[in-house]
Amino acid sequence: MTADAPTILATSGGIVPAARIRWELGPLTEYALDLAGTDGRRPKVCFLATALGDDTTTIYNFYAAAQQRGLDPSHLLTFGMPNVEDVTAHLLEQDVVWVWGGSVAGLLAMWRLHGFDTAMRTAWEAGVVLTGVSAGSICWHVGGTTDSFGPELRPITNGLGLVPFSNGVHYDSEEQRRPLFQSLIADGTLPAGYATDDGVGLLYRGTELVEAVTEQDGKGAYFVERGDDGRAVETRIDPRQL
Repeated sequence: MTADAPTILATSGGIVPAARIRWELGPLTEYALDLAGTDGRRPKVCFLATALGDDTTTIYNFYAAAQQRGLDPSHLLTFGMPNVEDVTAHLLEQDVVWVWGGSVAGLLAMWRLHGFDTAMRTAWEAGVVLTGVSAGSICWHVGGTTDSFGPELRPITNGLGLVPFSNGVHYDSEEQRRPLFQSLIADGTLPAGYATDDGVGLLYRGTELVEAVTEQDGKGAYFVERGDDGRAVETRIDPRQL
């Protein structure tokens, strides 16, 4: 069973510390499972750590969390070679695709090299829920701000564009994020877009934002657009507590 419309949950969160394993699914990721309508069976979740170079420790931690939660897990690799014969077919079998953070520039390059970009669009259009954190949030948008190129943040403008907005992540926890996101929208480098504090997610149905949700108290989401005077205008969106 898949969502009844193309669905993206783009986040700056999704995991919480665990007692016996490195981390476990947080409320944001649980919400992604709910959106896929997987009641009564083990949710099929495909994990991608492309933005960390398919880091084996991160993938191991995902499987540990998946086992604890009772998921039907899988993962996709790009480095070395893709680990499945037909990426599109594999994604279409999933309920949720979960994309980890890291280098969004590297992620987009590797996905396009192996055709994952087209496969992701096909899965999205079919109702497979797409979710992710940081790079795994920006990638679905037109672009955003990234440390893919070094410690000084720079714009990324070649996202998949499944939704026609820019995306700002870690808006409250990394001091360069907010001013750069605003300036890039003000000067037209990026289109208007949505930003999330840590612990907040953006739910899109089709290409429209439906709601912002949070797994942490006191956090916010924000819509940033270019005003008539050429300056950025930021509007806070109070998220629903999960």
